[in-house]
Amino acid sequence: MIVLKDVGVTFHQGSKEIVAVDNVNLTIEDGDIYGIIGYSGAGKSTLVRTINLLQKLTTGKVTVSGVDLTELSPSGLREARKKIGMIFQHFNLMNNLSVFDNVAFPLKKSNLSKTEIKEKVDGLLQLVGLLDKSASYPRQLSGGQKQRVAIARALANDPDVLLCDEATSALDPKTTYSILELLKEVNQKLGITIVIITHEMQVVKEICNKVAIMENGRVIEKGTVLDIFTNPKNDLTKDFIDTATHINKGIETVLSHQHLLNLNNGDVLVKISFVGTSTGEPLITKLSTHYQVSANILFGNVEVVQETAVGTLLVALSGLHENVTNAIEYIQESGAKADILQDLRKGGQA
Repeated sequence: MIVLKDVGVTFHQGSKEIVAVDNVNLTIEDGDIYGIIGYSGAGKSTLVRTINLLQKLTTGKVTVSGVDLTELSPSGLREARKKIGMIFQHFNLMNNLSVFDNVAFPLKKSNLSKTEIKEKVDGLLQLVGLLDKSASYPRQLSGGQKQRVAIARALANDPDVLLCDEATSALDPKTTYSILELLKEVNQKLGITIVIITHEMQVVKEICNKVAIMENGRVIEKGTVLDIFTNPKNDLTKDFIDTATHINKGIETVLSHQHLLNLNNGDVLVKISFVGTSTGEPLITKLSTHYQVSANILFGNVEVVQETAVGTLLVALSGLHENVTNAIEYIQESGAKADILQDLRKGGQA
């Protein structure tokens, strides 16, 4: 478990004080893939470096696996850091060393024999799919291959925690997906807790089970990825989610074109949100058969978040006033959420 308690980091530039991390409290459970997301300057990279104390704290403390890192001696901290691997946006490989030697580098001062080191490095390269590149040099590799080498190197000391600072930002979308799949495999096979720093909610959606959103050095919202996606409370969180789903943009496009809406007196425009098993229910059909309400679907989207279906529909409901009212109540009772965007029932039939 990783516990950040009242963590603060302040920098000074002349007489100016810059608060990079402002009183952050986070608990990351063993086995989590925890995303920390924010725009540039939010403080997320500074925060992740406090987890292994590469960034000195101004206030607070960091506990990893029950050990308060702020109380360790320099030698004790060096030992503790061996159990906290780290990968970076630009890979940080040593260009004059082969792929094998890059991965073996953290083991130079270990008590392993040459044979044991070879077995370990070969196993790690096998894990990341690069055993055939063992004798190659970084300049001969693609960006995705370089990041795979960096992951193998970070795993050399059998860490309990892997910190990923914008690890996919320099990669194209297809390569990003393959690296995220590899990290997921590392988490599942080795039981390693992973902390991912990113500015892309799509990354969080693909791999993380929990997420914290940062702004101006503070954590403004946190929770499970499913809870955050289905019930965001902060405007910045909503913006991040929209970049991963484009739901709001799609709805805004429909709303800005009145000919697509084609609403009449008595109609109600409703945004229906589904989570889990309710996503697959034949709800629209029931509105027609049970309530004699016509449902014109103007926009639809289904996402899968943490193996759970999350759906959104923009629907124009038409019918008798009482029937439409009952239909909306039924939607809400069925486990879905109904947000009324436009209500023309005053001019409709009672």
